Amino acid sequence: MACGYVGKGRLAEPEEIVRAIEQHFAEDGRLKGKRVLITAGATLERIDPVRYISNDSSGKMGYAIAEAAARMGADVTLVSGKVSVPVPAGRDARSGGIDTGDARCGIVPDDDQDVIIKAAAVADYRPAEQYEHKLKKTEDEMTMRLVKNPDILQLVGERKTKQLVVGFAAETRDLEKFAMDKLQRKRCDLLVANGRDAGRGRLRHRYEHRAHLRCERLGRSAADAGVSGRSHRGCSV
Repeated sequence: MACGYVGKGRLAEPEEIVRAIEQHFAEDGRLKGKRVLITAGATLERIDPVRYISNDSSGKMGYAIAEAAARMGADVTLVSGKVSVPVPAGRDARSGGIDTGDARCGIVPDDDQDVIIKAAAVADYRPAEQYEHKLKKTEDEMTMRLVKNPDILQLVGERKTKQLVVGFAAETRDLEKFAMDKLQRKRCDLLVANGRDAGRGRLRHRYEHRAHLRCERLGRSAADAGVSGRSHRGCSV
């Protein structure tokens, strides 16, 4: 089968074989029969055809959770924005591209979904006007008006019926205070808050290993440090 065609008898790539073996022995069926909706990655708020407002979210957290949920037997729907990682190989995982925070407003729970995990980094604001053509550089300064995006997580919390809703937060200060406030305001059942070092800027977003805070609806919070990486953390969440 050296011709490169895909056909009966063709050997899969070694990485795929290893992944299939790992999944076979890791499956425990804890989420069998459960429908899980996961959002991941960053939204893109278009300014013109070649420019946009976004953030440094890599999508790794959401993708790791999607892969872990699929291994546990869940029927996973993955709604993905801009990411820097490949689509996870978990079975039944699907990726649908949604660019803007406004468009994500349609991703709300229905009665058939059991778990809603909102790991996407949705922009708080978007340009009030999107230009049809590339803006040309003319003046020394430019002022752009932004309008607020719908609060997707809050909408999900308000409309949920029986679903377990998990939210995420990133803060540069007062991590537990802001996390607990968000948990209550947005009616999440669980919220995972990641601390950002404001002094290190955007590089902090790309760390594979960092402490995080887990807040539960009952008002308790637990800090976890020294986790081995996002793929392992996805399993624990």
